[in-house]
Amino acid sequence: MDSLITAAARALATGDPLGALKRISLRNDAPALALRGIAMAQLGDLTRARSLLRDATRAFSPREAVARARCVVAEAEVALAARDLNWPGKALDSARIALEEHGDHANAAHAHYLAIRHLLLLGKLDDAERRLTGIDPVPLPPAARAIHSLIAGGIATRRLQAKAARTSLALASSAAHKANIPALIAEVASAQATLDAPAARLFARGEQRVLRLDEVEALFASKDLVIDACRYIVRDASNMISLARRPVLFVLAGALAEAWPHDAPREILIARAFRGKTADESYRARLRVEIGRLRKALRSVADVNATPRGFVLAPHSRRDVVLLARPIDEEHAEVLALLADGESWSSSGLALALGASQRTVQRALDALAAAGKAQALGRGRARRWTTPPAPGFATTLLLPAPPPV
Repeated sequence: MDSLITAAARALATGDPLGALKRISLRNDAPALALRGIAMAQLGDLTRARSLLRDATRAFSPREAVARARCVVAEAEVALAARDLNWPGKALDSARIALEEHGDHANAAHAHYLAIRHLLLLGKLDDAERRLTGIDPVPLPPAARAIHSLIAGGIATRRLQAKAARTSLALASSAAHKANIPALIAEVASAQATLDAPAARLFARGEQRVLRLDEVEALFASKDLVIDACRYIVRDASNMISLARRPVLFVLAGALAEAWPHDAPREILIARAFRGKTADESYRARLRVEIGRLRKALRSVADVNATPRGFVLAPHSRRDVVLLARPIDEEHAEVLALLADGESWSSSGLALALGASQRTVQRALDALAAAGKAQALGRGRARRWTTPPAPGFATTLLLPAPPPV
């Protein structure tokens, strides 16, 4: 391999895409196309990056299996950065197997990590954790070890394990600084910042305050009865009751928790659950039916008692009843939460991550765009959505580009 290709690859491995382009920007041979694609991805032009990587894959001969597999892995990472979650996982698995068979274990591990991050974005924590456990990061380069610990921290964060998340992200920070790749260092720092950011709002005894992740973890370990509006469950230290598929019951449980230790008036319960303007007899009869269903659903953790003016929760644990709500209480908060990661999402990727229809997600995006809370980039199938840019934002994309041997 010639010296310019080698120098460009080394520049990309240290996060210097402009230095790489200075060496190979006018070349159209297969190795140069691949490196130009990676450079454009690191600069944020993901559409051009994918085009160049596909050209490079076609330009390499069938005998150059390792080079073709590396291009597939790089294209998968570009798709992941663009939050295009529909990219073919089988192609990535085939590329990983080819890399393993030819002894390129670092890039094979990177392909593994891309597949795990894909699972993480889709909320498949058990599958992601199972695959991550099967990888030994010790023999890998510092950048790969940083990514391993970063993913472990992401899984722990989503499981509300703040201490484990801090430990993993500290390891990721150490490895990222050893790799000396600014984009990776910034990504780890951003993940660490989320641990100290508001994770939820707590309503207890008529007061409201913001909780960090470690405080949410401590709350779930307590004996308090928690009405969790982030996951639509009711839980205490030993029980967990999902009301995700019973929205009326959860609205009633939330209203009762917000009023606790006092009772919630029937008029408020009717307005919240049925959007009724007046508490006439038909609404009162409907409320009695739904309260009966709620009483049955919560019988293992609490009673729902009638009072002269309404209903009150009576937890079996004799501890407080608290309501845990999202840190931002507004319509389409779930879409905003995904867009807040700083990357540009496709509407299909958002639909997959949320488990919703693409039409529902598109309506939410249009509403957020009209309110100035989201913006679209590109057109047609290349269209991506993100939040308005923050000053000084740096891309978190890190692509594999080890120096050729």
